[in-house]
Amino acid sequence: MPKPAPFRIALNGYGRIGRCVLRALHERGGESMQIVALNDLADQASIEYLTRFDSTHGRFPGRVSVDGNNLMVDGEPIQVLRQTEPEGIDWRALNIDMLLECSGQYTTREDAMRFTNAGIPRVLFSQPMANAEAVDATIVFGVNETQLDDSSRLVSNASCTTNCSVPLLKLLNEQIGLEYVSITTIHSAMNDQPVIDAYHHDDLRRTRSAFQSMIPVSTGLARGIERLLPELSGRVQAKAIRVPTVNVSALDITLQTSRDTSAEEINQLLAQAARGAYRGLLDYTELPHASCDFNHDPHSAIVDGSQTRVSGPRMVNLLVWFDNEWGFANRMIDVAQYWLRR
Repeated sequence: MPKPAPFRIALNGYGRIGRCVLRALHERGGESMQIVALNDLADQASIEYLTRFDSTHGRFPGRVSVDGNNLMVDGEPIQVLRQTEPEGIDWRALNIDMLLECSGQYTTREDAMRFTNAGIPRVLFSQPMANAEAVDATIVFGVNETQLDDSSRLVSNASCTTNCSVPLLKLLNEQIGLEYVSITTIHSAMNDQPVIDAYHHDDLRRTRSAFQSMIPVSTGLARGIERLLPELSGRVQAKAIRVPTVNVSALDITLQTSRDTSAEEINQLLAQAARGAYRGLLDYTELPHASCDFNHDPHSAIVDGSQTRVSGPRMVNLLVWFDNEWGFANRMIDVAQYWLRR
């Protein structure tokens, strides 16, 4: 029986997440999806170079070259486009099954529909949208991907922090009950920060050097959690601090539970979930790790059980690691694969 043709995928935006998606798809063996086009304004030489060599994830594990307007990956062509507007590309001619929008520039429904109006049947966005109505669904894989069906056209993959926190909070709320949640994201530096002080952002803190300070920044994590877990609406607060590392972040999560609990019970629940219902999405460790140990880790969240604390006895504190690039890119592939097969 002949092997079915792979689904045809395009990338819009080829920055950190776009390149990680391409690399993760390659490392996972294709997953019945083939990237056939990418749209980015960078020149061809830079696209080839930054595909081959990555300061965070190392050399690309395959052959990368350029042939005219194509980026060649292990002999397979990926057409490189350079258009600033969705309408500037004849997507129908490319026969795309799905676009992975990785530029982060489109956050409203009006903007999102520019892609479907231009001929793309399904669009998966690599960022949370301005409001829930901007897309047909916001998906955290392992939690609510079954919402996807044939009528879905515009879908958000939420954020790396939402993918990290929501499975844990859902599990603990179901098993123990949560009254209140407070989260501090300890996040690696990002490309909206300058290397040295510069006129770089409307948020004045983000005009400061990314590698000389820990910098508080705004975050929509609380809103994102409540969007996925409405039963916690009005009971979640979050803040974020950027720190001078290039990759791997952590969530410092404080929970007020509905009943008495213990560190042993919390850790047992999370360790069991890592081996069972959330296998591949959640991991658990009690080893004396540092953040760099989780670089290139595909899990959405890695619970550091050695840091679990309970006081009160209804005040719980957790430390949860995640590779903010690689874990999220792998979840985009999981959602895309599930959606296409639906």
